[in-house]
Amino acid sequence: MIAPRHGLMLIAPLALVLAGFFLVPVLMMLPTSFAEYVPGAGLAKGVWTLENYTRIVTDDYYREVIWRTLGLGLFVTLACLVMGYPLAYLIARGPERWRVPLILLVIFPMMLNLVVRSFGWIALLANRGLVNNLLIDLGLISAPLKLMFNLTGLMIGLTHIYLPFMVLMLVAAIRNVPRDVESAAATLGSSRLHVFTSVTLPLSAPGILAGSILVFVLTISALVTPRMLGGPTYKVMATLIYDEFMQLLDWPSGSALSFALTFMAIGVIWLSSRLTKRWAGMA
Repeated sequence: MIAPRHGLMLIAPLALVLAGFFLVPVLMMLPTSFAEYVPGAGLAKGVWTLENYTRIVTDDYYREVIWRTLGLGLFVTLACLVMGYPLAYLIARGPERWRVPLILLVIFPMMLNLVVRSFGWIALLANRGLVNNLLIDLGLISAPLKLMFNLTGLMIGLTHIYLPFMVLMLVAAIRNVPRDVESAAATLGSSRLHVFTSVTLPLSAPGILAGSILVFVLTISALVTPRMLGGPTYKVMATLIYDEFMQLLDWPSGSALSFALTFMAIGVIWLSSRLTKRWAGMA
């Protein structure tokens, strides 16, 4: 058994690397978030303010972007869960000959560049894209549907991109559910549906929670796909932060928004860990 001191020594090199490459740069941006930006002049020297943070909760535009980002994260997470669980269950409990082809089908999109996949959805969802042209040719619609530069396009694109993460997390969770427990419930007269709802689904809850956290955090921090499918007008927090830094050169506002997004992600993880402990205690 490894002593606690030896365990700390084992993880110390990794902790130093993470601190040096991730924590230190983030902390270096913290003073910038309290600085004052003067248009055309840059940062005001010796001036510190909380306005960059108060603006996030008082400005209607910023609040709209925040709620839009959280809503997008929630919708994408639910969509990935609803579509991912049946596929993960089929991989974990289905015939052995289907397992490898299905896993490859899930993993293959992850091998393509994110920009390439986003461009693919642009070709599909544009006003004269494949989807609208097909619907018009079939006579189902008379004018193109607006599938881009709105919540619909972002949901479709991000669900496609992050669905594999959810599926892989769920496959591991479902495979960890003992088959003996399911067999025992079936032996006692439970139907397949009852076995699933009373045994498999509750025991796979940690995987559902872990996959949901991962997809939600990745969605609210995504930049490339929202930039391409959302366009310059449909903002989420990541694209707003990018514009503050790169276009407006307002580093204090961009830094404050970055920390706000970080605190949102940490809050979701903390709340989820509390729920996990509560479920474990109830079990």
